[in-house]
Amino acid sequence: MKARRRRGIGRWGNERLSSLWRGVDATLRQALPGRCGFCLAPAERERPWCKACFEVLPWNLPACPACAEPQPSGSLAGRRCGRCLQRPPAFARARVALRYEGDVARLMQRFKFHASPRAGTVLLELLERGLPQEALAWPQALVPVPLHPQRARERGFDQAGWLARRLARRYRLALHRAQRLNHTRSQRGLDRAERYRNLRNGFLVEGGLPSRVALLDDVMTTGATLDALAQACRAAGAREVEAWAVARTPL
Repeated sequence: MKARRRRGIGRWGNERLSSLWRGVDATLRQALPGRCGFCLAPAERERPWCKACFEVLPWNLPACPACAEPQPSGSLAGRRCGRCLQRPPAFARARVALRYEGDVARLMQRFKFHASPRAGTVLLELLERGLPQEALAWPQALVPVPLHPQRARERGFDQAGWLARRLARRYRLALHRAQRLNHTRSQRGLDRAERYRNLRNGFLVEGGLPSRVALLDDVMTTGATLDALAQACRAAGAREVEAWAVARTPL
């Protein structure tokens, strides 16, 4: 009974905190128009960031073209990493604009755990800035990484779906939904092999998919989640799959 009561208090507490953040965002949008989403200094014209903050963002360059793992500069930069040469992912390419650190990590936490639309708007525009125009014109459909319904109820917010709906509208892309089959334990704290085992056969995509599909998530860590979803998309008819995310966790 006590454990159940604690869980209930935690869920209601998260909902109240998310509601509070939404109220703060609404107030900031009215009181601070044209302000940087990072430091609240005057923003660049038609951008939610200032020049100084934008210039110091941790862009994910160079990175492995297959899994987007950050790479050190040097002669091998921009080539497939050793892991992808040994075990190619089910997606053909990963495009991840930023590294998950510093201001980007703090902004992502506000978006992911407190449902901050102000933070989400900044992250979405950074994702678009990090994707070349030919990449944005490439997919015929977007498939966001789904949360299990139980986890979605606990959190009260589906961050990948939020991003995908807006990106699909902007670029007139079909939006397809995937289903998470198992309520797997959290990926946090698991190593690479455990993450892949945790998500094996974990997704289902019903109905036919077009040939070219882009998967979308907020943060990519090892790529295990996107790899499992790519396999499900191939089973549903996709011939080419790319993995997109806003930020990549450095190893």
